[in-house]
Amino acid sequence: MIPDEQAVPARVLGAPGQVGDDAGVGEVAEVRHVDGEVHGLATQHAGRLAARPDIVGGPWHTTRVATLKLPSLPFPLEPAGSPPPGCRILHGALILTAAAGTDLFVDPAGPGDAAPLPDAGRLVGLPPAGNFTLAARVSVDFASVYDAGVLLVHVAERQWAKLCFEYSPQQRPTLVTVVTRGTSDDCNSDEVNDGTVWLRITRSGAAWAFHASADGTWWRLLRYFALEEPGLFRVGFLAQSPTGPGCAATFDQITFCSGAPENLRDGS
Repeated sequence: MIPDEQAVPARVLGAPGQVGDDAGVGEVAEVRHVDGEVHGLATQHAGRLAARPDIVGGPWHTTRVATLKLPSLPFPLEPAGSPPPGCRILHGALILTAAAGTDLFVDPAGPGDAAPLPDAGRLVGLPPAGNFTLAARVSVDFASVYDAGVLLVHVAERQWAKLCFEYSPQQRPTLVTVVTRGTSDDCNSDEVNDGTVWLRITRSGAAWAFHASADGTWWRLLRYFALEEPGLFRVGFLAQSPTGPGCAATFDQITFCSGAPENLRDGS
């Protein structure tokens, strides 16, 4: 959790840049005072929430996400990275809006350890122990090169991996994987003709697998790898816009399943 905040329980409806809720799907478990700023309940949807100045000492504003619990996930999502993404829940889908110039990439040709690393706000959480798969159907409002919607495994600042639905320099939606062990690699896979694609992260013992699918049924293996640094890892969702003014990525039909496929290469 974010330190030095005052927690206020709430269910929250919000606008782009904060959090929204559609028909009870998606719940913000805590609303907080962050860095001295006032963040409270949104009041756009009459009948479901009312202003509560008695709790925060004044008129309430739309909240920033502190903890987001989705019905399809057995663990809460929390914000990490900077600047934070915009966040909405609409018709059961998670929509993240990346800020301008956001990216996770440690360039192997970069200036070295002393340089600040690129960053991007994300929503991630600690999954239960054991093997699992995390999958979602992803669509992106592509506008600029490297705009992407991402499923992410994150261990540390220089130990993480991302599975991206990304806009290539050829202006084509493309499947891209990046594995970072100190520095990042960058692997472009297939171009995608449709406007959506299914992405899946699998944990299988000490190994990780990235898959993609056109229909959410038959899965093609894109990467099989390990991360070198042991410790707690978080998984979740990211939107990035390294060269542009920002972009929105939509994650719907999110699933989390215990266990891993017996064969990571047979399409299951």
